[in-house]
Amino acid sequence: MRVRGESFYFVVCACVVVATSARAADDLTVKTDKGKIHGKMSDDGQVRTFLGVPYAAPPVGALRWKAPQPTVKWKGVREATSFGSRCMQPDIFHDMQFRGPGESEDCLTLNVWAQVVDKHTKLPVMVWVYGGGFVAGATSEPRQDGEHLAHKGVIVVSMNYRLGLFGFFVHPGLAAESAQHAAGNYGLMDQTAALQWVRRNIGSFGGDPDNVTLFGESAGSFSVSAQMASPLAAGLFAHAIGESGGAFYSHGLSFAPLAERLTHDPAYALATFGTSDLAALRAMSADDLMLKMATQTNPGGGHIVPDVDGYFLPESVQQIYKEGKQAHVALLAGWNRDEPSALAVNVPQPPTVASFQQTAEKSFGDRAQKFLQVYPAGTDAEAVRSAIDFAGDSFIAFSTWQWLEAQAATGGAAVYRYHFERPAPADKYHPAGSGAFHSDEIEYVFGNLNSRVDAVWQPEDQKLSDLLETYWTNFARTGNPNGAGAPEWPQYNQGDGWQLMHLDVDSAARPDQHRDRYLFLQSAWVKAE
Repeated sequence: MRVRGESFYFVVCACVVVATSARAADDLTVKTDKGKIHGKMSDDGQVRTFLGVPYAAPPVGALRWKAPQPTVKWKGVREATSFGSRCMQPDIFHDMQFRGPGESEDCLTLNVWAQVVDKHTKLPVMVWVYGGGFVAGATSEPRQDGEHLAHKGVIVVSMNYRLGLFGFFVHPGLAAESAQHAAGNYGLMDQTAALQWVRRNIGSFGGDPDNVTLFGESAGSFSVSAQMASPLAAGLFAHAIGESGGAFYSHGLSFAPLAERLTHDPAYALATFGTSDLAALRAMSADDLMLKMATQTNPGGGHIVPDVDGYFLPESVQQIYKEGKQAHVALLAGWNRDEPSALAVNVPQPPTVASFQQTAEKSFGDRAQKFLQVYPAGTDAEAVRSAIDFAGDSFIAFSTWQWLEAQAATGGAAVYRYHFERPAPADKYHPAGSGAFHSDEIEYVFGNLNSRVDAVWQPEDQKLSDLLETYWTNFARTGNPNGAGAPEWPQYNQGDGWQLMHLDVDSAARPDQHRDRYLFLQSAWVKAE
């Protein structure tokens, strides 16, 4: 009887294994609105991956510098097991490592990482927008691979979007072609098209189209703030996360008015390509355009970044938020302690009390002493720290602060602020002393610490990564980062002392100790509209 029982047990187990394998195989073929796709399974059998899925038509030929158009339907089952091409871009950020087949104008694809779930499950969805100054980046970077994060019970989606000249070029001829008399912002509209794809299709992967969180870093964070401001993206996401950057006033990157760009961009084209004729520019190959751009002082394309076009952005982002016309969704945002990298202020030599005093006078004139009150420099060491802080604020932190303030004032939803403070270990691209540099948090958020070449991580780093994943995925579920096992993260508002979460080995929330800095910069730099 025992032998028969064992045989029966093995038969039952074998049936279960066969059934599970068949179910997993079925889960790897998903029907989208344009056709079926077939993905691959993670090594542990828990996460399905679908890569290189078209979400819009190739923006080539007559579709160059056009809003994204629907892709055509396909017959049969399309393989979705490798990344699509990255969009055209110069090689200017050497820490960006890609796994795709190269660059191409035909680049509008997205990726989905989704757990194996039953038919009735609706997981929260996190849609990622990569950074790169609107001139570089792609979804195939190992540090932003979504598999590990998907194990936390969310679906992760990332999309390629057009960059630089191909994504944001403005020309009178393009404005004339547009029914809205707008030009530029094709890359931002690509992001919106990907969100629309998610809205239509994510339910087939086990996702909840009504519970989408849009999150991004650097230019991706600027993009999130702009998507919140755009009427074109209304209703496409329920929560937003911004990591270092907002489309508000910034010394590093600002969205110029359409009228200004209608003059600037054709002049740039004439100087770079020898012509400003729209038909001639469309006739040039993408490779020729990139080759000519590479000879310029700024190979990224000058100031070919998003603009206030009157369509995607009817007004400036600042004005839209001031009037409360942005998406009223919960926001979690912040920046890193050493955004410009601590090394950036050591060239050609570290600041001193005297040199920082000169910086204050040059930058703020008769307001220099007030500046030195909020960025103190009583000793050379203090001057170095204040120089790092001021460089980071000028570059990206101040714009992020404005976004947080604006959403807290008119957004009608919860706002949470963080400060990432864990100094990074030295690696192939970041020498010792770089601090908590710009983009440093990405590997922590995605749980991909092992993607950073040559970095030697400590147990404390893994603990912090687990905490960030917990906060980010909690927020994706409910619009609130709090949950069991994580330090309490209060909302960012005046009534609670403008508290923010300090993310480090021992993470804790404390009131903002430097609010006077940002109020000073606001008064010195930002003109009322």
